Amino acid sequence: MPPKKKRPVLHAVTVLALLGASGYLTVELRKDEQAKTPATQAVIDELTLEGGTGRQSGKQTWERLKNPERTILRGENGQILATFTDRARTATLRGPSRTFSEPANTKSKVITEDWVRLMPEPWTAGAEKEQWFKSWFKENYGSKKEDLFAIAFQYVQGAPVKKDAQGIPYAGDAVFGPFKPDGVDRLEQNDFYDYLGISYTFRNGTTLAPRQDRYRALDCSGFIRIVMGYRARYPLMATNALGDGLPRTADGMARSKTGVDVIKMQGPAPWYTRPTNIDVLQPGDLLFFKMDHRTGNHMDHVALYLGLDTDGHRVFVSSRKEQNGPTMGDNGGVSRIDGNGFYAGLFRSAKRL
Repeated sequence: MPPKKKRPVLHAVTVLALLGASGYLTVELRKDEQAKTPATQAVIDELTLEGGTGRQSGKQTWERLKNPERTILRGENGQILATFTDRARTATLRGPSRTFSEPANTKSKVITEDWVRLMPEPWTAGAEKEQWFKSWFKENYGSKKEDLFAIAFQYVQGAPVKKDAQGIPYAGDAVFGPFKPDGVDRLEQNDFYDYLGISYTFRNGTTLAPRQDRYRALDCSGFIRIVMGYRARYPLMATNALGDGLPRTADGMARSKTGVDVIKMQGPAPWYTRPTNIDVLQPGDLLFFKMDHRTGNHMDHVALYLGLDTDGHRVFVSSRKEQNGPTMGDNGGVSRIDGNGFYAGLFRSAKRL
């Protein structure tokens, strides 16, 4: 349960309109893409050994790999037990198998042994010998305490409300945002403090106040910020320009120097091009999508990569307008980045925090 974050307002700050907080889907394009069945694509979810030893060694072995630069821990049978990427704080650890599903919105299921956790410091080569890591690894490897995936699914449809010691609901079914005056589209720019209904003071001293009509609402980047930041304690910027840490919008996150760009934006702006190789992705990566012609060269949507579902597709969880909140569901486009579906065709880059 997160510590109390309600603090007095130090000064008034007007929340500026932010472009690209989440994706805009035109009705025509959405209908066209929903009519298409994503083609099955062979995918590989195992890391490729590029050097070192460790397979069938009979003991646990640390190895260095490239593209991106990272360290892996192999088990006695050569299996990968953990992955740590240089300059990133997210680590993927093997643990007890879990199933993530959302039967209200999709038949897709993810059965995984991957547990994604946040380290106290960014990884560097040789960090396995440092005391801070030894203490962290001893506490977290094999632990069943909630990780980033468990936290993310505490906001999907039907998720029960959870309250902190002060009675503030910090988890539970979230919506994307209130309806616009047209009664059709939904308002964006809904950050984690809107969902919580409390004023929040960031590390640089900026305090932002929630808006009553946005209570329990999270746009796509707000969803990532409540999971990675408010809950897992990754540093957060107040906006895309104020403070340090994870920026406010999907575009700000995609272009930030924070973390590691495992798939970089390529091709000509403003639409860029779809990546040709997605095998470098790891559960817990942030995925970015270009979806709206009105936002120039901005990335418009961000999602959390889950890995392979039981049908062998690469899937994600994100907060969406059509489904009205965090989902790995099908409404408004299947949550896949392989095949020929809506989101697969608009996927552009990925970052490992």
